[in-house]
Amino acid sequence: MVFLTFTGTRIRLPLAFFALLLHSVLALSETAPGGVPVRVDTVNEQVIQQIVALTGTVTSPRSARLSSATAGLVTAIHVDAGSQVNAGDVLLELDPVLAQSQWQSAQASADVARLAAADSTRRLAEARTLVPQKSIAESAVRDLEAEVEQDEAELQRAEAEAAHARGILDRHQLRAPFSGVVSAKESELGEWVTPGQPVLTLVATQGLRMDFPVAEDYLSEVTLDTPVSYTLGDNSRDAKPGIITTVVPVTNPGARSFLLRVEPQQPDPRMVPGMSARAQLTLATGRRGLTVPRDALLNYPDGRVVVWVVQNGAEGLQATETLVTTGIVFDGQVEILEGLTSGDRVVVQGNEALRNGQPITILAAQP
Repeated sequence: MVFLTFTGTRIRLPLAFFALLLHSVLALSETAPGGVPVRVDTVNEQVIQQIVALTGTVTSPRSARLSSATAGLVTAIHVDAGSQVNAGDVLLELDPVLAQSQWQSAQASADVARLAAADSTRRLAEARTLVPQKSIAESAVRDLEAEVEQDEAELQRAEAEAAHARGILDRHQLRAPFSGVVSAKESELGEWVTPGQPVLTLVATQGLRMDFPVAEDYLSEVTLDTPVSYTLGDNSRDAKPGIITTVVPVTNPGARSFLLRVEPQQPDPRMVPGMSARAQLTLATGRRGLTVPRDALLNYPDGRVVVWVVQNGAEGLQATETLVTTGIVFDGQVEILEGLTSGDRVVVQGNEALRNGQPITILAAQP
């Protein structure tokens, strides 16, 4: 009889039960008769691709620091930072009193000139009806014709001045040149603003794209048809396909890079101007080679790269340590330059604690 004590309570267990429990614990610590359980994959030959990782920024196709077209006192601001606006919306207003008075005066002058031109035109028409009757001198008719031309010229000048005054009055309202979001407000009520002085910053939120600097070494390999995927912010797992829209074939002499512009294949509502973005370019190398899954490789501090290869031994399957030389890494695969042949089976799971020549058991592939 065996006694077990738990928090002051003694429990009596039969000796046979205790022996069975001890046997079960020892059995769990033993290696299965068939060897260490592992999962394997096959060395394949395939087209070698090069993956280029990029870091860039979400940018807007339009970003403008808006300013008033005329000087004036700010009397109303209809937006704030973060406001969504549509093209044509009034964003800011200046004091229009003086400009409105000037427009009204110019409009009145244009009305006077219009009446004068109409009157001289009427008198000329009447005079011309009297010419056949010899009731008016031809010189008087020519004087009336000159007067009509002068009145019409004066009317054009007055209408131009009225249009100019109206344009100045209209420019006392600052309207949105395109739809977007106000990212900064740089003026307040009561301020005197002048032309060219920024008062608001407007950024378009439609048609966003991503700009990436790319090392000039890849300039000849990147085209508009190059496959690319992107992620936003820290969400590195949710990769989405993109489309290369612009390759600027001019390098930055300071950074030795050129500009690559990528748009999402489908509209992405998560995109915000200024957000960080990451992309992966898939470049074709034009050659084929042997590849294994990345999990098959073990890297040691001394620089060795090892793969465990499945071989037939005297007692069944066993793992053999094999040194390899690696090449390009892409899509979870690693190019093998030396050390393996096509069709070799390599351990991809359970290879961390293997010993050379150790018996193994191959587990079924995971679904």
